[in-house]
Amino acid sequence: MGRIRVGVVGGVALLTLLAACSSSSSSSSSSAAPGGATTAAPSTGAIPAATADSAASALLPAAIKSKGSVTVALDATYAPDEMLDTDGKTVIGMDADLSTALGQVLGLKISLVDATFDTIIPGLLSGKFDIGNSSFTDTKAREQQVDFVTYFTAGEGYYVNANSTASFNGLDALCGHKVSVEKGTTEESDAQTQSKTCQSSGKPAVTVLSFQDQNAANLAVSSGRAELGFSDSQVAAYIVQQSNGQFKLTGDPFSTAPYGIAVPKNGMAPALLAAVKDLMSQGVYAKVLAKWGVSSGAISNPVINGATS
Repeated sequence: MGRIRVGVVGGVALLTLLAACSSSSSSSSSSAAPGGATTAAPSTGAIPAATADSAASALLPAAIKSKGSVTVALDATYAPDEMLDTDGKTVIGMDADLSTALGQVLGLKISLVDATFDTIIPGLLSGKFDIGNSSFTDTKAREQQVDFVTYFTAGEGYYVNANSTASFNGLDALCGHKVSVEKGTTEESDAQTQSKTCQSSGKPAVTVLSFQDQNAANLAVSSGRAELGFSDSQVAAYIVQQSNGQFKLTGDPFSTAPYGIAVPKNGMAPALLAAVKDLMSQGVYAKVLAKWGVSSGAISNPVINGATS
């Protein structure tokens, strides 16, 4: 990520650390997100099973195909993309549903594992995880370590406390302010880079408050420790929607970039690319995005390593 996350309310892991907030997943409202995304409350409807594709599975590396299963790592604090269900352990969300469907296409058993975001790429490199599907922004820097198959597009955006009189628009607006981000995200990197830009132009630095997960990042905003939160577009919209008036969006969309499913450089990317294309042609991809209210982030041309910066 791009990427942000948030605790458990009405079947959705969202804003658990905001004791003053409550929400309901039965709401029919939607929020316009920075980056052009619109996020509606998730439904509980089942996604139809995807049809297996022997041609796609034939592209799998021999070691993966013989094992017959893969471990998919997701940081389940980034609703609506990935979060924990009300049982506190089952990972649900857009990326969880897409991962399950990809397994159906490829004939693989999928094990979804909740992992802290900044541990996922190291876990792929060490062999602990086979796939990382956790709202990763596909960047050229990350492509030096892993391969990506693009499947979504998201912008970056800000949210503030609803009673805030401040407004923020674009990266330049961060100079001299305290911003809350999740550790290891594109937002963290962008805020840190912007701080140097601010100082080089004679403006105050950005105070970047980095947290291990999105729940803690949200708490920093609600408590006033940070002036604003910085996350991916559809996630910012979801945070605001589920906060029962605690937060509001501020500013316009910026820095739209592709999400990618991350895999080690072991030859698995072509099989995943074929499987993503299958999900699109079968209509399963569109139904998953619609279920989680993020259809505006849909793409039609997935590629391997499609970073734009």
